[in-house]
Amino acid sequence: MQAELGGGLAYNTVHTILSRLYGKGMVLRDADGRRGAYRPARDAAELIAETMHEALDRGPDPIAVLRHFVTGLSTGEARALRELLGEEGPP
Repeated sequence: MQAELGGGLAYNTVHTILSRLYGKGMVLRDADGRRGAYRPARDAAELIAETMHEALDRGPDPIAVLRHFVTGLSTGEARALRELLGEEGPP
């Protein structure tokens, strides 16, 4: 992993960062005996969705936030949202 990151980071630096991320539940450590076998605990979509939920929880009016959000969606994004909600949209 150290080589993949590049930038001349020391092994100890990479290990410290991964250990902290593991402690926060951001990465998982594989227990198959390989040294340095880490992987993300969640994929990018899950992390972004969590951030969106946190943003809605912080605001005083989450419905207004959603209203502003959906008015900025592209046609394809709006269609996908309708499908996910089980609604029929315009063709």
